[in-house]
Amino acid sequence: MLIRIDPTREEPVFAQIATSIRGDIASGRVAPGERLPAAKQVAASLGVNAHTVLHAYQELRDEGLVDMRPGRGAVVTQAAVAAAALHDDISALVARARERGVSVDMLVSLIRSREGERND
Repeated sequence: MLIRIDPTREEPVFAQIATSIRGDIASGRVAPGERLPAAKQVAASLGVNAHTVLHAYQELRDEGLVDMRPGRGAVVTQAAVAAAALHDDISALVARARERGVSVDMLVSLIRSREGERND
């Protein structure tokens, strides 16, 4: 797994780490049951504080993508299967949005505005 961050971006580093891992999960590069690298190892390779990496892991835990247990580390959950199944659909949607001049931020806002709507 290759975690990428860009310190020049306004997005917090922990969020960039979570986004990178989320992308690996959604693309199927990281499968359910796989352990994520130790936070100290990731922190050392990226030149950031271990708490920053743990913050990212906790965000993924809160989303249900990672299970964190003492002594076991962070392990990808079965929810990764559902995320991976949507990968191609998401890629196509992002491409369609770009073709129409809609930014990713706007697309995310549109998706969030649909949360809670029901399709009965």
